[in-house]
Amino acid sequence: MAEELIVLVDDDGRQVGTMPKRLVHHGDTPLHRAFSAYLFDDAGRLLVTRRAQVKQTFPGMWTNTVCGHPGPGEDDAAAIARRASDELGLGVTDLAPALPGYRYRAEFDGVVENEICPVYVGRFVGEPRPDPAEAGEWEVLDWPAFRARQEAEGDAWSPWCREQARLIEEAGLVPAGS
Repeated sequence: MAEELIVLVDDDGRQVGTMPKRLVHHGDTPLHRAFSAYLFDDAGRLLVTRRAQVKQTFPGMWTNTVCGHPGPGEDDAAAIARRASDELGLGVTDLAPALPGYRYRAEFDGVVENEICPVYVGRFVGEPRPDPAEAGEWEVLDWPAFRARQEAEGDAWSPWCREQARLIEEAGLVPAGS
């Protein structure tokens, strides 16, 4: 299997190079391209996941459905579909941009995330079958229960998920029925 490459970008989001994923995340992580997706079931409930304990970045934290990095030349929709399938055994439909200009920097245990990270909402298809190297647990929650858990559990949730959820809510982008 080919080594996964991460797309390095400048402050305007233009590609300036690539780097093997295993070398990207450390105490001085270069700015790179990523995505976050919030995927809902037919009843409007959000699928959340708990990052596996073996993950290099933010292990064991609860977060949105799926996040990751598009490869060189890969658009976000294809990358989201790839990661949802690889990590959770799911299909993706009705994907739409929610926060196209989202960018963040966060640190946990000396490892920094530094990403231009468009955020999407959509639907998942199928029953989650997580890869244990990617997701340790999953739950399906209506939006108010999801936000209540984030408020009650604070640092148990990834910092990007806490901020993105607030921004999605403030923009009125929570799907109907959630």
